[in-house]
Amino acid sequence: MDLACTPEEEEFRARLREWLSRVLPTLPPKPSPDDWPGRRAYDLGWQRRLYDAGYADVHWDASPTMRLIFLEETEKAGAPYVGAGFVGLLHAGPTIAAEGTAEQRARWLPPILCGDEVWCQGFSEPDAGSDLAALRTRARKDGDHYVVSGSKIWTSHAEVADWCELLVRTDPEAPKHRGISWLAMPMDAPGVTVRPLRTLVGSAEFAEVFLDEVRVPVANRVGDENDGWRVTMVTLSFERGTAFVGEVVACRRVLRELAVEARRSGRWDDPGLRLRLGRLNAEFRALWRLTQWNVSEAELTGGVPGVGGSVFKLRYSHARQELYDAAADVLGPDCLDLDRPWTLDRLSSLSYTIAAGTSQIQRNIVAERILGLPKGR
Repeated sequence: MDLACTPEEEEFRARLREWLSRVLPTLPPKPSPDDWPGRRAYDLGWQRRLYDAGYADVHWDASPTMRLIFLEETEKAGAPYVGAGFVGLLHAGPTIAAEGTAEQRARWLPPILCGDEVWCQGFSEPDAGSDLAALRTRARKDGDHYVVSGSKIWTSHAEVADWCELLVRTDPEAPKHRGISWLAMPMDAPGVTVRPLRTLVGSAEFAEVFLDEVRVPVANRVGDENDGWRVTMVTLSFERGTAFVGEVVACRRVLRELAVEARRSGRWDDPGLRLRLGRLNAEFRALWRLTQWNVSEAELTGGVPGVGGSVFKLRYSHARQELYDAAADVLGPDCLDLDRPWTLDRLSSLSYTIAAGTSQIQRNIVAERILGLPKGR
């Protein structure tokens, strides 16, 4: 498979680099991690700059290769991450673009692209995390609305979101994978209660969401009723296929910085550490090539990443944890200092084997859908 970029793609890369070099020095200071209204304004302000420059729709309308170049170059340049726009730009937006009606695309995609609206993800529940299809949030139809009751947990950016990509059970009698629907729920609807959750690193980008007889228009359903599991697989393919691309680039940068720090501190004299960093370098180079392969495959299948995204997600989650364990070895006793680089990253890396589908779930997907192994009984 040819993984080289075309002249058009290289021209896009050069143009993007030049724009980033001009714009990044003009950005305002980043707000405090605990200032979520400020973070929302900062993240959406960056999205507006991308929109005005013609780069906002790269996640949807550009080819997967262009998308890969965009994520690579913005990370290398130290550009702001999508932040509060993560769910809208990388999950809900691509799903609506792929599965929504013309009216739904016209309503929801422009505000995401220009930085006017934030989305959150209402998938996991207290008793339906890894087994997502076991969700129990109910939605009964009442005229031209669904009436939704239940709760969600680990709802990303719920405290500053305008909309929620919400999975609900619309047919409790159907087999659990067949009675689910995908709804777009306004977060200001009566009956929605948000309670932030504080993570191990002290941040609160997740929340519990409680739904008490919330009315959601039937017109807000993406896909057919009870076909939400298939639509969800589209969402998750984006989440596992391309949403972590920028983070692979960031991990490769961190690896180079670790080598510099190890030489400075004298830890480089440890042959075991050098071997460890060398293996991680090979690991992340391989993950980058796998990303390029997945993107090339997506170009052949209409832009939706395939199950290869689960291979990537599985290995990347563990490689990231190994990277920051190596960072702790480089730092030595300083790895307990929360003000040192990489310390908080090490704590947050622990969640990666759970977020976006646990490693156990990814292994099942790889075994059943790629290797063709029988399902467990």
